[in-house]
Amino acid sequence: MRNLAPLLGALLLGACATKTAPPPTPPPAATTIANETQAKTEAPAMSKSEPKVEDPYLWLEEVLGDKPLAWVAERNAKSKAELEAAPGFGALRDRLRRIYDSKEKIPVPKVLGKYVYNFWRDDKNPRGLYRRATLDEFKKPTPKWEVVLDLDALAKAENENWVWHGADCLYPKYERCLLHLSRGGADASVVREFDTVEKKMVEGGFTLPEAKSEIYWKDLDTVYVGTDFGPDSLTDSGYPRIVKEWKRGTKLADAKTLFEGQKTDMVVSGERQFDHGKERDLVYRRPSFFTEELHIRNGDAYEKIDKPEDAEASVWDGQLLLKLRSAWPTAGKTWPAGSLLIAPLAEYRAGKREMTALFEPKPNTSLESYMGMKTTFVTVELEDVKSSVFVHTRTKNGFVRTKLETSPMSAVSAFAYDEHDSDDYWLLESNFTVPTTLALGNATKKARAETVKKNPAFFDAAGLDVVQRFATSKDGTKVPYFQIAKKNLPLDGTAPTLLEGYGGFEASMTPYYQASTGAGWLERGGVYVVANIRGGGEYGPAWHKAALKENRQRAYDDFIAIAEDLIARKVTSTPKLGIIGGSNGGLLMGVMMTQRPDLFGAIVCQVPLLDMMRYHKLLAGASWMDEYGDPDKPEERAALARFSPYQNLKSGTRYPRTLFTTSTRDDRVHPGHARKMVARLLELGQDLLYYENTEGGHGGAANNEQRAYMDALAFTFLGKQLGLLTK
Repeated sequence: MRNLAPLLGALLLGACATKTAPPPTPPPAATTIANETQAKTEAPAMSKSEPKVEDPYLWLEEVLGDKPLAWVAERNAKSKAELEAAPGFGALRDRLRRIYDSKEKIPVPKVLGKYVYNFWRDDKNPRGLYRRATLDEFKKPTPKWEVVLDLDALAKAENENWVWHGADCLYPKYERCLLHLSRGGADASVVREFDTVEKKMVEGGFTLPEAKSEIYWKDLDTVYVGTDFGPDSLTDSGYPRIVKEWKRGTKLADAKTLFEGQKTDMVVSGERQFDHGKERDLVYRRPSFFTEELHIRNGDAYEKIDKPEDAEASVWDGQLLLKLRSAWPTAGKTWPAGSLLIAPLAEYRAGKREMTALFEPKPNTSLESYMGMKTTFVTVELEDVKSSVFVHTRTKNGFVRTKLETSPMSAVSAFAYDEHDSDDYWLLESNFTVPTTLALGNATKKARAETVKKNPAFFDAAGLDVVQRFATSKDGTKVPYFQIAKKNLPLDGTAPTLLEGYGGFEASMTPYYQASTGAGWLERGGVYVVANIRGGGEYGPAWHKAALKENRQRAYDDFIAIAEDLIARKVTSTPKLGIIGGSNGGLLMGVMMTQRPDLFGAIVCQVPLLDMMRYHKLLAGASWMDEYGDPDKPEERAALARFSPYQNLKSGTRYPRTLFTTSTRDDRVHPGHARKMVARLLELGQDLLYYENTEGGHGGAANNEQRAYMDALAFTFLGKQLGLLTK
């Protein structure tokens, strides 16, 4: 079954300056850098009553154009000259690099058969090693790893800047894998078949050229594939629209079409599920970001499962699971939004609708993630943004729910050791001041999970105090935030404070250990604050829906309320208050700049959306219209126009000094957003900095060296602007 647990890498080290990478998009699909410049110069769509407004900076949307790249080089040079010369920049960059390359950090495990696999980067292997060990070996302080693939060696041999995007290996032997390799970190990847026994690429095996493809094993000689098959094979969002069955030894062009979605869909994908000894062929069709259809193969056809259109569906051990995003009246009961329901698949397909709840939300709780194992089921739940883990054991009288022992004020990620053959589970657990631990437990036993690995302390957390507080937003809603600061912090408004936010796509900002922020900010005496604003998932679907489309301003009001609360409590003051956010959080930063330039002393705006009149025309932007609205619909365009940062810049206003960062290789959120915003601000005479990494994709960096450099830029800029002393 699909495991929708949070990304594990962010929990391990907090390696980037923020935890706010992208608007959550589906796994890779289909626009390459080579064709990014198509349809980039058309004017924004207008309603008939609106005058046509020309954008003088459309030329900056030409990603690889000589003129835009010359402009980028000029801006980069200015930013590098200023920040690299700042006291402590080099030392911080080198320290962050040592943290990211640490040999002591937890190797995130993925069990495939008799081996524990891991992908690993360090100073000796900047692109990374795909490696494996037995479980007994893995548990040792210094395991002896067997290298399966050396990505640095492959990149050198092929003269390519390969970035690892993962491997899909065929159950149950896991002797063949489909590798996803990205050039420079873009979402688009090349797919190649790999033999884990011979440890080499399969000659004449399944391969796909660079695209945002969906490809999964059916059996050793067959895959289900969605990719760029040519004209009309992609959705408006640039993802696969068609699922085909592709046989080994045949041409991709001859693959058999199994399912077609609509051009207006977000994405369509097909897969084979290996479920407790049974095989099941599935197609997932997503008409929009928050709607989904599940189709199960029945003979030569695919049967659509009847369910609420916005409910997330999956199958585990012959049971249908539905995670509700809206209240659902069925079989004489109304299940609340945010519930996780389960029922026998065969009975459900026969028309029965008697459901059992594995999770029902309370006003202050939400479901963070869930997973099935051999005989048990695990849910990770949030209560006022703090994690708890529950095991659900099936008995003849239903499911028995048991709480696992975890630390308070923590973020937890749970994932199956081997969902097919075991009830063992891994737990990754951390909080703002305690390094991450990796534990291995068994859901059928009451014993606490055994700690297997533990990260060292990457920064000095002595004397730090973590508190949770609530600010009152403009409409009276209580909005939580976490504050991390020295105990007995003088409340005189002088503390340099960094406030981070995201507020979108039902993604939660939980209390995780972030080494970069610890070393670059907290250890030097700064205060760090995490905002849990509406638009996120901290309190379930209702918390998210409260800030959708025409109600987007609520998320921004929440963030403003937290900033004002920090100032009212005299934790900090405007000249000492900086803010940071990436992707959707970068949009948040742009809105704060344009709506409340009086409130902040400095801003770091990373891989942002900023032109909300054209976002749907750029790369994957069309897939996010469920979140923001459709600029081609007059009423939704009007709502977007009220907060779109690029269109709301005004002459005569002094904006907080801002560092904008993005990536040339970002094929998810177009770098044109940041480029155009900066160009317009420079036209208005504003003082700012801009840095565009030539690699890195939407994560901003392609390797640890680039991550350390960009994080050092951010913390150096903030320290300089807010008066945080360099150590």
